[in-house]
Amino acid sequence: MTYVIAQPCVDVLDKGCIDECPVDCIYEGERMLYIHPDECVDCGACEPVCPVEAIYYEDDLPEQWSEFYKANVDFFDDLGSPGGASKVGKIESDHPIVAKLPQQA
Repeated sequence: MTYVIAQPCVDVLDKGCIDECPVDCIYEGERMLYIHPDECVDCGACEPVCPVEAIYYEDDLPEQWSEFYKANVDFFDDLGSPGGASKVGKIESDHPIVAKLPQQA
């Protein structure tokens, strides 16, 4: 099990969750943040600091954002598991689910 970042993060990118993550598993895409499912230790430190309530435990992800589980997993298909977001920096792409969304104001 893991935590998932959902649609409320798109075009917000607050990054407070990155500061709280003890294992550096929250990666920055072009329009939203993604939690690496293999690096997350399920501590939950990221969830309460999210100002837009975009972070959910996998089993608690609202149905309307269920596709974001796939987005968080598939985002890492090409990247693999680099062992920490700070080593990688911003990734200049997003999962197709995110990329097709209209720009948020």
